[in-house]
Amino acid sequence: MEIKILGPGCPKCKSLEKMTREVVEQNGIEATVSKVEDIVAIMNCGVLSTPALVVNEKVVLKGRVPTVDELKKLLVN
Repeated sequence: MEIKILGPGCPKCKSLEKMTREVVEQNGIEATVSKVEDIVAIMNCGVLSTPALVVNEKVVLKGRVPTVDELKKLLVN
């Protein structure tokens, strides 16, 4: 699984990245987690509101930080 956190580096973006890495580790999810801060790359994904979460090239969340349970459901399913 490939997971990308899209965001310029604001506190919400950093929070989503930290939470995503923790959920992946705690649940034994085999995934590559990366952070994309380039605004052009973010816009090319069709995202205008950050933070955003991309799983296997599909935007599954944008514009907010999810709860831990919500994030877990997005990554496990």
